[in-house]
Parts: sequence; structure tokens; C-alpha cells
Amino acid sequence: MHIGLIGGIGPAATTTYYLRLVEEFKRADLKLELTIAHADISVLGKNAEADQREAQAEVFARHLRQLKGAGCNIATITALTGHFCFDETERLSPLPLMNAIDLIDSHCKAQGIGVLGLLGSPTVMASHLFGLLQTPDTVVPQNDLEELGKAYLEMADSGICTEKSRQWFISAGSDMIQDQNAEAILLAGTDLGLAFNGQKLDYRVIDALEIHVEALVAAAKV
Repeated sequence: MHIGLIGGIGPAATTTYYLRLVEEFKRADLKLELTIAHADISVLGKNAEADQREAQAEVFARHLRQLKGAGCNIATITALTGHFCFDETERLSPLPLMNAIDLIDSHCKAQGIGVLGLLGSPTVMASHLFGLLQTPDTVVPQNDLEELGKAYLEMADSGICTEKSRQWFISAGSDMIQDQNAEAILLAGTDLGLAFNGQKLDYRVIDALEIHVEALVAAAKV
């Protein structure tokens, strides 16, 4: 199976996807065939904020044609923000698309998670992941949501998480657990590994990137 990633949204998350895929394919004793098409994070951000689904789908379709030309036979969008136009993109795609939000839904159902806290881009948090999750109820930070979203975008664009932002994200997750009855916190922005990886936490964190990678490995085994 030749995997195609629409990456670059943001760059740090794309690097993590690549490294995790290399590690997990090696662990599974599978050959990794992978091509990455670089998308523009600023274009995605503007289109998501304005709910320009068809426009962003056309952008993704161009990248998917590149991936098809490179020999890929399955593709996925690495950013959960990019899933706001998943249906529109799927209709234009020359390749089968793996839906990361469906994977998260299945994970929550299997784990019995009824209330899920969300951290991610401004549009992901404001829209409760575009209302696409079917299994869990979702909650988002109650305080400073706009500023928290801006901090996320700065991190995604730069690939660097400051200590101030790290503590802010971790605290926001803790508040959702304590004040809004969240049973787990979803890192609904794939760049959030920059803030959470290696941290000792007293609450449950679900990394959307890890779920996505596991599914790609499982698909390669079929």
C-alpha cells in the first residue's frame, strides 16, 4: 500500500506523522511506501474560518491528483481542521480517503467515552470539530477560547511550542476535566504533540495523530 499524505498543515505535525509511520511500519515489519504533498496552512486556515468548503476541496483535490500521479492508492488529510470539507473533497478525490474523524468516533465508542474535551485550532474548537463526532458529547475551553486558538495557530505555523503555551494548553485540558465532566481530552490539532508529548498529566489524553497512524498501519496489513 502506497500512502499519500496531504501535509504541511502544519509542518511540525507532518514531520511527526512521517516519523511515527516509519516507527510503526518497522515495528509491524511492513514496507512503508509514502508520498507527502505540501499544502498551505494559511490557505486552509482562511478557508476553514470562512467555511469555504468547495474552495478548500479544490485545493486538496489538486494535491490528491499529485499523490495519485506519484503512485499512491490511499490518501489522508493530516490536519483535523482540513476535515471541515471532507465530504466535498471525497467527491473530487481520485483516491480513497481515510477519514480521521470517523476513526476518533470509533475509538471513543470502543473506549466508552461519553464526554470529550477538545483542544485544537480556532475553528475546530468553536465548531466542536464541525459537529462531525457522533458518539461523544464534546466540550471546549470556557475561558479565553479565541486567545487559546491563536496560540495554537502560532505553534502550528512556527513548529515551536513555548513553555507559556504548553502550560496554557495543559491547564485548559485540566479545566475541561474538572469543570465540564470531560472523560478525556482529544488533541484535535495534530501539532499539539509539541505541547503534550513527554508531559506527566493527571488526566487522559487521546492523540488524534496516533489513532490515525494506527489505522494506516492496520490498512497496510490487509
